[in-house]
Amino acid sequence: MAGKLYVVGTPIGNLGDMTDRARRTLASVDLVAAEDTRRTGKLLAHFGITARTVSLFEGNDAARSAELLDALRDGKDVAIVSDAGMPVVSDPGHRIVAACIEDGIEVRVIPGPSAAIAALVVSGLPSDRFSFEGFPPRRKGERLARLKELAGDSRTLVFFESPKRAGATLREIVETLGDRRVALVRELTKMHEEVMRGRASEVAESITEGLKGEVALVVQGAEEPEPDMDAASEEAEALVGRGMKKRPAAAEAARRHRVPANDVYRRLIGRGP
Repeated sequence: MAGKLYVVGTPIGNLGDMTDRARRTLASVDLVAAEDTRRTGKLLAHFGITARTVSLFEGNDAARSAELLDALRDGKDVAIVSDAGMPVVSDPGHRIVAACIEDGIEVRVIPGPSAAIAALVVSGLPSDRFSFEGFPPRRKGERLARLKELAGDSRTLVFFESPKRAGATLREIVETLGDRRVALVRELTKMHEEVMRGRASEVAESITEGLKGEVALVVQGAEEPEPDMDAASEEAEALVGRGMKKRPAAAEAARRHRVPANDVYRRLIGRGP
């Protein structure tokens, strides 16, 4: 019988956030695959866990995933952890998870802290719809191009960023997205946790030399345009002119322009304003 793969979330700074279930899981598996075995070794030692560890990072992801898959097929239970937070989210692990699913091997998640979610929650920006964008490209041209692609996205945007590039990225946000509300969240759950809120230009100016620590940037989404009933009605009339029946035409135009379909339909049949 094949073993199980456990995807285990670990603290992003405060060891008090380690869950009982995560501790029990890491103590019970045959093998722990860690992004940095030295860092994970300290975590395991803190909780009195003696477990065999192997490295799983971007450079050895392909070869190591194949080895882990063989171990799972042989009946061994394996856990994967990142340096902090949830594995797979901007961290190694996707390859082995996908391989296990393809191979019919059970994958279980042991939820834990997530820097992206924590930053979103503490930012004060809308959290009902958001997009996690990971780390922006390092090269300025590629970074600007990526930001321009996001200019029309109305969801709140969450990025990870190097503290050395945070100021430059904020200035590029002003250039490409406008001077939106942002939150720069630094050293979450640690002693020197800091949240800087304001317009992107204001936060960029307030960053001091030598900014340190893990940084997340949360950025206000684009403002959605006001619904345009006239445009929706014109589109519906055009669809009818091309042979579509009035009710489906009204529904299609209303969906595209985010207006009530019944209002568009009433206009089509001459009963609406």
